[in-house]
Amino acid sequence: MQFMGSLDREDAASLVLFGAPMDYTTSFRPGARFGPARVREVSEGLEEYSYRLDRDLLQAGFFDAGDVLCPFGNVERSLQAIGAETQRILAGGRLPLLVGGEHLVSLPAIAAVHAVHPELVILHFDAHADLRSDYLGETKSHATVMGRVLDLLGAKRIYQFGIRSGTREEFTLGRSANHFYPGAVLEPLQAVIPTLGTVPVYISIDIDVLDPAHVPGTGTPEAGGISSTELLEAIYAMKHLNVVGMDIVELSPLLDNSDITSLLVAKLVRESMIAFGKGVRA
Repeated sequence: MQFMGSLDREDAASLVLFGAPMDYTTSFRPGARFGPARVREVSEGLEEYSYRLDRDLLQAGFFDAGDVLCPFGNVERSLQAIGAETQRILAGGRLPLLVGGEHLVSLPAIAAVHAVHPELVILHFDAHADLRSDYLGETKSHATVMGRVLDLLGAKRIYQFGIRSGTREEFTLGRSANHFYPGAVLEPLQAVIPTLGTVPVYISIDIDVLDPAHVPGTGTPEAGGISSTELLEAIYAMKHLNVVGMDIVELSPLLDNSDITSLLVAKLVRESMIAFGKGVRA
């Protein structure tokens, strides 16, 4: 099953959607590996038109390439497959939009985009800092992913919004090494956007940046988050940036109530593709 409105041919697309059904380092409540499939299923409940952007999915010009094969329990092979798929999409001159899956799936995608765009910056929306050096002895984990991205990109290349959970050491590192906006999203984002110019941007959204009242279907909910309206406004605010890659992660449908979270993620995917897709190729 494809996300509604997908083109029939990838060569006609400017943006490629793909899924990474992996949750093998999840530390609290697993199930995010079922996220990509459920997002596609519930997409049929949405319209193809965005009244806020006055465009529809056909004008976005996207192709749903399906899910990467993630061998169950094999973290390294799964990450390699995600990286290879991202590289393939980039080689065709297309924008990759990844749906997770746990947040660690972002790491190989960001690495692949960074290889093409060395000046890359990350706009990271999350409840958790994800800056640990290791978690339970593992250096590659959903809890360390932005730490590994920091290793890759270097200081002051990551902008972190909405963070409200982490160790003292993570908050100290975030404030010193990154552009760090704990607890806040839209106001600092609007201040940051004019400073980015044409710099290539990768957007990483962990759905738990929202308050659990809006997203019951996620593995590590954290009270005190933003509303779904504010996150949508953030998407609209970023529509003129030079977005070269994106992911939306940590939807866990098994924990969802009445598909509240799945439908929200599907709408975020739709609005993102319409905002950042460059249209159908001739």
